[in-house]
Amino acid sequence: MVLYEILLVIDLIVAIMLVGLILIQQGKGADMGASFGGGGSNTVFGSGGGGNFLTRSTAVLATIFFAVSLALGTLSNGQSPDAEETWETLEVPVAQEQAPANSDVPAASSDETESDVPN
Repeated sequence: MVLYEILLVIDLIVAIMLVGLILIQQGKGADMGASFGGGGSNTVFGSGGGGNFLTRSTAVLATIFFAVSLALGTLSNGQSPDAEETWETLEVPVAQEQAPANSDVPAASSDETESDVPN
């Protein structure tokens, strides 16, 4: 169970990092604007190196996310109860709550309940 929780946390962190990496990447149409003086040569990774680094990082994170998700699916496969066992518990009636003995509400007499029932 501890392994499942660790993998779940890793999956969440990788998913957040993956979304962040995807959001900071520029689209394919942004290269045309950079060539006309958009300042594309002043990027952190150089004029063409940023795309390769971000693309490879995204691919690595996507692979990790895919592998961890498969492992989580495999581990959670055996944790659910059997379907037949679940359906059997639906037929069991729920226990009714008993009124406390020192209740202020008087109990109905047998004469009152019989008069309410139609014949």
